[in-house]
This record gives sequence, structure tokens and C-alpha cells, in this order.
Amino acid sequence: MSDTVAVLGAGKMGEALLSGMLRAGRRPEDLVVTARRAERADTLRERYGVRTLTNVEAATAADTLLLTVKPQDMGVLLAELGPHVPADRLVISAAAGTTTAFLERRLAGGMPVVRVMSNTPVLVDEAMSAISAGSHAGEEHLQRAEAVFAPVGRTIRVPESQQDAVTALSGSGPAYFFYLVEAMIDAGILLGLPRTVAHELVVQTAIGSAVMLRDSGEHPVTLREAVTSPAGTTINAIRELENHRVRAAFLSALEAARDRGRELAGEE
Repeated sequence: MSDTVAVLGAGKMGEALLSGMLRAGRRPEDLVVTARRAERADTLRERYGVRTLTNVEAATAADTLLLTVKPQDMGVLLAELGPHVPADRLVISAAAGTTTAFLERRLAGGMPVVRVMSNTPVLVDEAMSAISAGSHAGEEHLQRAEAVFAPVGRTIRVPESQQDAVTALSGSGPAYFFYLVEAMIDAGILLGLPRTVAHELVVQTAIGSAVMLRDSGEHPVTLREAVTSPAGTTINAIRELENHRVRAAFLSALEAARDRGRELAGEE
């Protein structure tokens, strides 16, 4: 059997991974997708030239099963798949809060399981994906998981005990940036700028700042201080952010997100 990957529950995340694997050189005939709705499956087959199967058919046809359903749907999917997944398959879960132990209990004994937390920039090939091995997954399985997610961004390996923190920081992270950008655009409008101008100014500033963070190798404090002149405009703005405890609010917000991730795991 060739090295075949099945994307089960191919929504936006699943489709982004599917297109990324194709761009990375995988052949359409080595990819399988499943979808809840027949019309969705038809669209993916026509768009990418891949096979569309039922979940059970995909479980027996592919070497690697990539589960991209929502966390609340994972239990139902595993109940359907459990009796049919051969023990030599690799199962990769991309569902927040779903532990490898949860999957292992519902699959054949000794089956390798890898847990991945990615984020929505997968849609523009700039995702950050954190990868953790289950009890029976080794180096080969981690490398196979990295080969799936590397085409759509960067990957990093972490112990599974850190995945709730990863979810809070990186998985939910894009929402925090969008929230900040939204607030800055509103501030620009308050200061008299047209919305379109404020939007363009803030978005390009965010992109440029992110590239500086990534490419300069400098600590964010160093980069911030380079913009913060004595008695200037920036330090006055920073003072107001500190007066409103924005830093403390971010710490509390990420703790709340981490705690909810733990609750999701407990609800399983």
C-alpha cells in the first residue's frame, strides 16, 4: 500500500492541509477526504482531484488518518472508526482539548497517535503547529505528522502536557491579534482617520512588525524600546496601556483560555 493520507472531516482546516500537501508534492491519488455532506465531498473531489470515501472506507484505505473534526464531534467519529482502523495506522488529531489518551482508549491497542494544535493562518501557509507524541508514537510518526503540517507553516514539538498552554497562546492567538487590530482601527477613526486609511495603516504596521520580530532576532523589548523615545508620543501611549493593566489582562486572558482547554479535556 502506498503512503496515503486521509483527511477526515475536511472543513476549512482540513481543506487547507489538503491543499498544502498537494503543493508540497503529494499526488492526488495518495490523498483521501471525507466530509459530512455529500456536496462538500463532491466539491473537494472536483477541486483537488482526490478520492472521497466514507470514514470507515478511509480508515482502511490510508496509512495516516488526519482527524480534523470539531472537538465535540470527535467521540462520535472515533466510535464509528474504532472497530475498523488497522493497528498499523498513524492517527493524527487536530482537535483542541482532545488528548492522545482519549484517542488511544477508543482505538486498537498500541496504535500510534499524534496530537497537533495548529491555528487559522494555516489558510495562508503561515500556521504555527505544535506536535506531541502519544504513548505509542515514535520518531517516524512525528516526522510523518510534520510532513503534513510543514507545507502550511512552521512546526514545533512539545510535550503533550504543554498543549493546553499552546492552545491558549498560539491556537487562539490569531483572535487576540485581530482584536488588537480592531481596537487600533477604531482608535484611528476616533482620531479622525477614514476607516480605510486606518485599516491600511494598522494592517501594514502589524505585518512589518511581525516580520521584524521573526527576522531580526531581537527581543521584543529591544524592538519596542527602539520606537519609544524619551518624553515622546509612544511612551505616553505605553503609560496608558500600563495604567489600564493591559499586560495583566493578557496574562489573565491566556490563563482563562488554558483552563478552558483543560475543561474540554475533562469533559471527554
